Amino acid sequence: MFVEERKAKILQILNTTQRIQVNDLTESLQVSESTIRRDLQDLELAGLLKRTHGGAVKLEPTSFEPTMDEKELTNIEEKIDIGKRAASLITDNDTIILDAGTTTLQIAKFIKAKKVTVLTNSILIALELSQNKDVSVVVTGGHVRKETVSIVGPLTDKIIQSFRVDKVFVGANGITPQDGCTTPNMDEAHTKRIMIKSAKEIYIVADHSKFGNVSFARFAKLEEIDGIITDGNIDKNVLEKYTANHIQVIYR
Repeated sequence: MFVEERKAKILQILNTTQRIQVNDLTESLQVSESTIRRDLQDLELAGLLKRTHGGAVKLEPTSFEPTMDEKELTNIEEKIDIGKRAASLITDNDTIILDAGTTTLQIAKFIKAKKVTVLTNSILIALELSQNKDVSVVVTGGHVRKETVSIVGPLTDKIIQSFRVDKVFVGANGITPQDGCTTPNMDEAHTKRIMIKSAKEIYIVADHSKFGNVSFARFAKLEEIDGIITDGNIDKNVLEKYTANHIQVIYR
């Protein structure tokens, strides 16, 4: 395989998976690790991808935000795993905040604790929890964003500020040690910050593809949170970066 053919194949794989690892490429393309690293370096210089420790991710603008329908089709098994893992942290009589999102929606589906009160800015989560007799639901008012079916804005923030809860579960579009937790939309970022300030325990829920990404608006530094709940496909080298900085990552 010629160099340009190999690079085209790398981009093709990346467009499908959003994230690639050097060791996977060496196996699938039957070339050395040093060759793959050179290819990734060339592709990054050409502005076609972003290199990460151990691989690369698809290059997206920081303001890029997939629709709710697109999110629902991405990494669904991983989100179910995260939902189960996060729901297991909810105990009887807890008061919690569930941020709007497809991963937090999975948390709502797996809550088993009794006498739980949930405050949410998600219409979909409210509908899901309306079927659970052991959960009381409080829905914020505010402006509905069609892209994410989330409720945001000054009214939303004012309502959340009037509550104090035991735990909050917040989604993120990007997580890095340097930039913390980020999301593309400023209004959603502000609402997430208000949620975090209202909770005793703060958990970020994000599948492995969100690590290494950076979006437009930061809503939390890593030292402000109690843990990141993710799936078992997180790269072990990435995991080490966070554990080395005493960030709890719950992935199994």
